[in-house]
Amino acid sequence: MQLIATGSTREAVMALLFIGIDPATEDEKCPAAWVDVDMKPEPDILFQGWLADEATLAECLKNSPNPDSEAVIRMPYRMIDIIRKACDAAEEAAAGNL
Repeated sequence: MQLIATGSTREAVMALLFIGIDPATEDEKCPAAWVDVDMKPEPDILFQGWLADEATLAECLKNSPNPDSEAVIRMPYRMIDIIRKACDAAEEAAAGNL
């Protein structure tokens, strides 16, 4: 895991804890996970993934509306351990241990 500060002088700097990248990546363009350890009152988990196709999106919309500020993304099964690590890191950050 790696802590990365992001932002510019015009926006607030956030501390993103890099959790991991798809182990089957090619050219470092792939799904990944981070934890925003500075988010208050609790940390957020961020995912980079593949956008869902139209059929998948339509099925998801049956259960949950999708405003313009949200997206349905697909994460590969092989990232389960990385997603678990992101959840664990978010809990640690919420407890003040990061």
